[in-house]
Amino acid sequence: MATITPATVLPINNQQWAVSNSTAAPNPPYSGTFIPTLWSGKLAKKFYNTTIFGEIANTDWQGEISNLGDTVIINTIPTLSTKEYKVGMQLEYEVPSPETITLKIDKARYFGVNVNSIMEFQSKPNLMDMFTDDASTQMKLHIDRDVIYSSFFDTEGAWKTSESGKDAVWTKNMGKNAGCVSGSYNLGDDTAGVALTAENILSYITMMSTVMDEANVPEEGRYLVITPKERQILMMSPLAQAQFMGDPKSVLRNGRIGSIDRFSIYLSNQLPRAKAGKAWDNSTESSSAVNRHLIFAGHKCGISFASQITKMETLQNPNDFGNLVRGLQVWGNQVTQGQALVPMVVADA
Repeated sequence: MATITPATVLPINNQQWAVSNSTAAPNPPYSGTFIPTLWSGKLAKKFYNTTIFGEIANTDWQGEISNLGDTVIINTIPTLSTKEYKVGMQLEYEVPSPETITLKIDKARYFGVNVNSIMEFQSKPNLMDMFTDDASTQMKLHIDRDVIYSSFFDTEGAWKTSESGKDAVWTKNMGKNAGCVSGSYNLGDDTAGVALTAENILSYITMMSTVMDEANVPEEGRYLVITPKERQILMMSPLAQAQFMGDPKSVLRNGRIGSIDRFSIYLSNQLPRAKAGKAWDNSTESSSAVNRHLIFAGHKCGISFASQITKMETLQNPNDFGNLVRGLQVWGNQVTQGQALVPMVVADA
């Protein structure tokens, strides 16, 4: 829930209005209350309609946060053992001891708008649409980039990995020897990224799918996040069989990428890049010096993401007529099932 300050009431009669009795009535007349609760809800809805993390991440703990600095302790399901049974034997019992994962709400971003005339603001809903559209778009761009980057890399641009798959990407799901059973799939690394072409891109996508199969990742809820470059390569590939895409029409005829080998396909411009011999960069800068970028497959259980608009306030502008409107959004993300994430390092030609 958003924290709301008292609204500003502007009563109107025939000749006088607002806080001052000396001000002429507006034309056309208007009376009402600026309701920040409405604006807060609209911004949250637009954010989740556009960001990919409303679709590909686990948001089960969304309603449990309220402020920057909140911490959510997530219990994981323990692994229970089974034992051979013989008639007449004494049964043994184990006490489950689940491990916990901490989801910290440790990031925040705000926006502030100078509304020169609160009366004009309320009488023109399209102006509110313009403000919320822009604010939600800017939030989306920043949060998408931050969540993707911090799920795979630390602040220095080094990979976050885990031998067990807890809290970070499982080491057996990445690199030149990916696959926890076979270890036979080359998904690229920082020294040599995968060179994707129209002839081989489908093979590499099915490699990522097989790596998830070997890790026993559920089929339902899988996704693949790619850049516009991979989409363009897919459009040039021999992808004319409609049944392979799971769509009623061939992708080459309708231009729509729906699903490939149990993956729902998402497009993003926020995927990290890196220059030759350098660590990964959160700026998503595109230049001739960039020699590799990230794409990744996953399941919704892989990353937990929670976000909340915690403040929406209006206050009188101390330096001018009108009001100031400001909002604060907090969020946090954590890899909760590293086995459910499969990164690929793609070489930039």
